[in-house]
Amino acid sequence: MLGMRTASRQRHREEGEKPFWISFSDLMSALMVLFLVAMTVALLAITNEISEAERAKAQREADIDALMERIREVVRDFPGVTVRGRSVDFGDRARFDTNSHRLLAEQAKLLRALVPRVLEVARDPLGERWIKRVVVEGFADQRGTYLHNLNLSMQRSQRVLCVLLGKPENDEPPLSDTDRIKIRELFLVGGSSFNALKDTLEESRRIEMKLEFLDLEELRPTPREQPLDENPRCPLD
Repeated sequence: MLGMRTASRQRHREEGEKPFWISFSDLMSALMVLFLVAMTVALLAITNEISEAERAKAQREADIDALMERIREVVRDFPGVTVRGRSVDFGDRARFDTNSHRLLAEQAKLLRALVPRVLEVARDPLGERWIKRVVVEGFADQRGTYLHNLNLSMQRSQRVLCVLLGKPENDEPPLSDTDRIKIRELFLVGGSSFNALKDTLEESRRIEMKLEFLDLEELRPTPREQPLDENPRCPLD
């Protein structure tokens, strides 16, 4: 009996002297597990963000491709006009004479027929979402100085806006006010002098319409309301 009481007393003393704190190795193991869990969650979050960004980028490219296909469908109704990349090339349908920025009546009529069809594409949901601007770019051949041809190419692109916003010289009805306002919002003029030359002098004297698109999360600027000109007259005349 005495031996049993002694053993019981020793056992209680040993149990009471055992530390209740976890060991250092157990603590490090627990911290390592927490670190691995946190890293896994962070990596998953980063991966999801990258995947979402790539998905949005791919969707934007697919939408732009769809818009350019719509533009190709439009220009098929106008033989001689082609789409190259993201530009509409008018080819022989809008050539300029040497050192001239004037368009023939037939050329002006073509522009007034084609551009409203392009504006229809710009007004659909994909167009409203992505089309940023349409740059009307004029070109010149290599004869003459660079600055002279730069001014000439700018005048050629400006002539296109004059044709679209002004009144036709014949009995053809002008563009609607809705289309003219949209042209003012979207269209810009640009000149490239004799950069981007074609194979011949005649082919180099041309105009193109280049479509530019909004970047991801880029907001479209709010256009200022301004009345249309009552008596539009081209300053080049």
